[in-house]
Amino acid sequence: MTRAPSPERWAFEITHLLNAVFGADRFPIDIPAVAREYTVQRFPDDPIISVQGENLPGFDGALFKAPAGRKGWGIIYNNRISSKGRINFTLAHEFGHFLLHRSAYPNGFRCGEQDVVRWDSEYGQVEHQANVFAANFLMPLDDFRRQIPERDKVDLDMIAHCADRYRVSLIAATLRWLSYTQKRAVLVVSRDGFILWARSSPSALKTGAFFRTSSGPIEIPATSLPVKQDLLIDGRATIDHGAGVWFREPVREMTVFAEQYDFAISLLLLDDARPFSSFESEDEPDVFDKMMPQTDRREW
Repeated sequence: MTRAPSPERWAFEITHLLNAVFGADRFPIDIPAVAREYTVQRFPDDPIISVQGENLPGFDGALFKAPAGRKGWGIIYNNRISSKGRINFTLAHEFGHFLLHRSAYPNGFRCGEQDVVRWDSEYGQVEHQANVFAANFLMPLDDFRRQIPERDKVDLDMIAHCADRYRVSLIAATLRWLSYTQKRAVLVVSRDGFILWARSSPSALKTGAFFRTSSGPIEIPATSLPVKQDLLIDGRATIDHGAGVWFREPVREMTVFAEQYDFAISLLLLDDARPFSSFESEDEPDVFDKMMPQTDRREW
């Protein structure tokens, strides 16, 4: 029995084709054109035939089967979304559903930002897989590493450059960088003085710098930039904290306030250090542009 391709494998196959045709410097990706052309060649009896925007209250995008008597599938995205990066990720996410899940879910998908699912459920896993495809498709690691090598220190301008290059959100670009960097860093998304969710780089996890999930709300430090918004200039700022603010060691905090969503995005950078202790961290949702995972708890 042939094993179905993984999300990463699908993304690699399409990336290889695009590199061969357009070269490595081909970003951002025209997702509607790629989705239609690739599927009509790969699945001529069941391609994506339509990608369009509509007013979709309550959800960001959908994958749907063509009406009776017509072959193929359509992707719809919410054209009232103001963020081009969020729209781009939604399109890639629905393309991932087509490649990975259309046989098992012949009625398609409706994907809403506020969907509350358990990430260990079947539904949660297929959403996770669509996100993994979208991240690998939109932001191939080989190209991302050329923009920011894995040992380089970053600032918000470097990550914002990648967000612009791939036409994704700042959060999506930050999560992609966190997935491969050797630096110790933690992304924190907060609102009204409390963490909504957080994600650590592998090196940060190994040294205990993370926020534990499922244990209740965590209040952010009183001296952090999301609390001290008077320090922000044009909605962003950088500050160096001493030990005992975010963690038991000094931290450089870089924060952007996303006014349209009423939350703050903080990237916490820690000095390089050898792991001094080992923790079993809980699995966190590998999610891009989904704003409401469970809250996390500071480990130390």
